[in-house]
This record gives sequence, C-alpha cells and structure tokens, in this order.
Amino acid sequence: MMTPKFNFENLFIFEIANNHQGSLEHGLKIVREMAELAKTFGVRGAVKLQFRNLDSIIHPDFKNLKNNQYMERFISTKLAEEDFEKLVDEVKNAGLISMVTPFDEPSVDLIDRLGVEIIKIGSPSNQDWPLLERVAEANKPVICSTGGLAVSDIDKIVSFFNKRAVDFALMHCVSLYPTPNDKLYLNQIETMKNRYPNVTIGFSTHEDPNNLNAIRVAYAKGARFFEKHVGMKTDEIKLNAYSATPEQVRAWLAAYKEAVESIGDNGKREISEKEQQDLKTFVRGVWAWREIKAGENIRKEDVFFAMPFQDGQLISGNFHPGLVANRNYSANEAIDEAIRPNSRPKKEIVYHAIHAVKGMLNEARVPLGHDFQVELSHHYGIDRFREIGSTIITCFNKEYAKKVIVALPGQWNPEHYHKKKDETFQILKGILEVEINGRKKILEPGDSLWIPRGVLHGFGSGQGAVFEEISTTDYNDDSFYTDRSIAAMNREDRKTKLLNWGQHQLDAFEEDELRAI
Repeated sequence: MMTPKFNFENLFIFEIANNHQGSLEHGLKIVREMAELAKTFGVRGAVKLQFRNLDSIIHPDFKNLKNNQYMERFISTKLAEEDFEKLVDEVKNAGLISMVTPFDEPSVDLIDRLGVEIIKIGSPSNQDWPLLERVAEANKPVICSTGGLAVSDIDKIVSFFNKRAVDFALMHCVSLYPTPNDKLYLNQIETMKNRYPNVTIGFSTHEDPNNLNAIRVAYAKGARFFEKHVGMKTDEIKLNAYSATPEQVRAWLAAYKEAVESIGDNGKREISEKEQQDLKTFVRGVWAWREIKAGENIRKEDVFFAMPFQDGQLISGNFHPGLVANRNYSANEAIDEAIRPNSRPKKEIVYHAIHAVKGMLNEARVPLGHDFQVELSHHYGIDRFREIGSTIITCFNKEYAKKVIVALPGQWNPEHYHKKKDETFQILKGILEVEINGRKKILEPGDSLWIPRGVLHGFGSGQGAVFEEISTTDYNDDSFYTDRSIAAMNREDRKTKLLNWGQHQLDAFEEDELRAI
C-alpha cells in the first residue's frame, strides 16, 4: 500500500532557531505561545528547532575563536539532548508538528531518535550533498529552502529528491537578515510554481516582522506554506531584526487570513446575486423607437438603448437585427427578453465553443502556431455540442499524425473504434475519463494511453481536459460508432470544420447560412 504524501499546504512554521537562548524553560514558553496562536487562527502550526553537533561540526582549532559571532552564539545557546527531547515532546503535546533543521549527519541521527516529523534543509545546506544523502535515507517529509540558489541549482535539488522518492516541498528564501523589500523577489515563487508544478512551494520570511505585505503578496504569487523566526522578549533577552514577537506573529497570521479571503481559495470567481442586481442599475435596456407589429423583423433603427433597465426586458447586449417581435409594441415601450429565440444560431454556438477552447489552451499553455485545422465534432447536432462532442485540432496528418483534442467541461465523446489507425493519448491538462472496452480509466496530466485499432473507446471530462493524440495516418472514414444513429447522420450535420480558427469563414456567412466546410 502506498504511503500517503504529507500535506505541506497551509502549514505555518514557527522557527525558534537559537531564540531559546540556551534555556529550556524559555524555549517551552515560546512553544506554548505559538501553539495558542495556531489555535486562535485555526492554522496548522509547526515549531522548528535547529540541531548541530557542536563537538564535530566546528573544527577543533576554531572553537575558541572570539571573532565569529555565529560560532559564539551556537556555543552559548547549546542545549542538551534531553532538553531537545522535552521541547519536541512539548511541541507534539501542544498539537503542533515537530520540525528540525539538521546541520550535520549526527543531527539527523538525533532527529530519528526523538521522532521528529519533518526535516527542514536550511539554505546553507541546500548544496551539502553528503548531508542531503543522509536526510534522504531518513524517509521523512522534507522542506528545502532555496536561499542563494539559481534556478539551475534548484533543478538539481528537485532531481535529487525525485530520484530518491523523497516526499519534499520547496521554500523560496532570500538569505539576507533582515531582507529589504527590493530584495524579496517574490516573483520567484510564481517561477518555481510553474517550473515544478507537482511540488508545493512555500516562503521562508526574513523581512522586518512589521512588514505584513510580504505574506499577502507571497500568497497571491502561489506560496502555500510559510516560515517565520519567532521568539519572546524579556528584560534580559532581545530579539534580532528578523524575529517576530507573539504580537507580531498575530498580526502576520491575520494578514495571511485577509489575503486568503481577498484572493479566494479555488481561483474561481463567484458572481453574487447582489452584484448582478447592482450592475443591472447601469445596464441599458432595448426600447421601441416606433410602433412595431407582432411578427415584424426588428431592425436596429427600430429601437434605442436606454436606462433604466426593466425586469423581463431585453438588454442591449442581447439585441441583434432580425429578431421577430413577439407582440405589438408602442413607441417607447420596453422590448421583452422573451423575444430571443430558445435555440441559439449555429454561428453563436461555434463562436462560444471557440472562445472556451482557446481559453483552455491558454490555461494549458499549448501554443498552436498558425497552420492547423479545427473540427467541432457534434455527434447529435450542434445544439448538443456542449454535452456531446469534442474539439479536434489537427496539427499535421502524414504517415503519422498529431492532434490536440479539447474536451470541454461536462462533454463526452461517444464510444467508437478505428479500423486503420492506432492512437496514443497524452494528457496535458485536466482529468480525462476514458472508457475503453467497457472499462473506465482516469488519466491525469503526464499519463498516456495507447489505443490499438479495433478497440472501443469513448472519453470525456467533468472539469475539462486538453490532450494530444499521436497516431498513424488519420482517415475521415475510419471512426465507427456503436450508436448507429451517429453513423446515419450526414457528416456536415455532425462536423464543423474551420481552417485555423475560421474567422474568415464565419464572417462570410450570415447566421442562417453557416455550413460545415
């Protein structure tokens, strides 16, 4: 049975580092404060410690140097193993996740002994391959900071962990303490998200703790977990310029909540009824300019557009010449919305389909160039295209052929087989459901499926999908449907073919003259 992946999203890492000041009791107070804040804001909290074996990590000839502030701090804030054990236990008892940054191999051994749940690779160690090898062997979730790394170096880390089947996430990090605004480079989050789409991206923050905009922008750019150095002040203890007090952490978490609320979780815009009603206040309605008789074709010069919009009235954006009056209208009377025909003209259906397909191709980042043909397959007629059918874009068709196929959300392409061609589906975007010889298969981006000639198959997608079809030569007469009514239809009734996107073809016909080409 496959081990479930760790969920890195919405994780808030409270980095204690050396802010325990070598005092177990002070460290425990910080843990308790962070636990309370995580509970108050309803976030998944983790407390992170740092482990380093001071007996071996510092060269013996340099242990007594007084001009290295970091080595002095490491030594002056040293905790015993039993102290770290108590801190880790307190973290877990408080309902938080335990996490440690090891700086050497013995520290990974200590992580194993104490049952720490997550390993964090700090920026100074993200190219320390001997340490990374030991971390990979620990078989724990790993978060790796990318401070100081070019994208080519991040590529190496991603490849290293993937080859060793490590469950990992990446953190954008700038190793300047504190980090000024002009050095935050938050666009890097978006770059990493696009370059490593299957890796969760976070943000390790070193900016001034009073800077609340950084987390808002980072979330907007795609960061989905966060780390901040935290500590507590006393009469004797001062914090550095990038460590946050509990009060500052509270403001930081509140800023995150505001960002989530403002941006939205799923990326889909919901249009409320109130927004629609408010907009109608400024929408123009269609009004009769003169008397219009029932059954009369309405021309543009027969109407005018003005506010206020009336309930049940035709809006200006839905008017086009040729609409037929459903009743007698007096001058200055509102034209009914009911004047619109129940079925849309073919040209409008084709236009809407093309717009939706172009949008999905843009989201999938699939460029087409200029030399291709588009086919709308509407197996039960154009009126049912959004329900039954698909859009087939032929890139080339020689001894071998390539198509890009778009299944719109909720669309299903009926069961059929080919006598002459073999084909392979390669999923680019979305989830595709394929029914092959009566058995269902679910394909995700990166999956491929070979369909030999003679094998029955149909496909569709609830959310929409874009995929490539690579095949032997494609023939117009080589699709055989199990539903005989499809084969009985005239080809032009179930296919609309367009050269490129067919703009000149659509413009060449009036709506009632559009024909399959």
